[in-house]
Amino acid sequence: MAKSKLVKANEKIAEGVVEGYKKIENGVVNGYKKIENGVVGGFAKMTDKFVDEFLTREGESVEDAKKRLSEEQAARDEQPR
Repeated sequence: MAKSKLVKANEKIAEGVVEGYKKIENGVVNGYKKIENGVVGGFAKMTDKFVDEFLTREGESVEDAKKRLSEEQAARDEQPR
């Protein structure tokens, strides 16, 4: 049974709408990911600089200071109030 012209036209329109939606969706998601990566990267740089400047001990790396601070916080959280 042959499809009518109306059904064919409807399918073509539906394909175009879906394709357009996917392009918009991909653009929005990619834009969001770029912004998110920029914000997270900037925050990481800022925290590293702060820890390096104010919280490291003599000869201690930023990573070691963050680990030490995390362990100290965990120990404080375990203490009863």
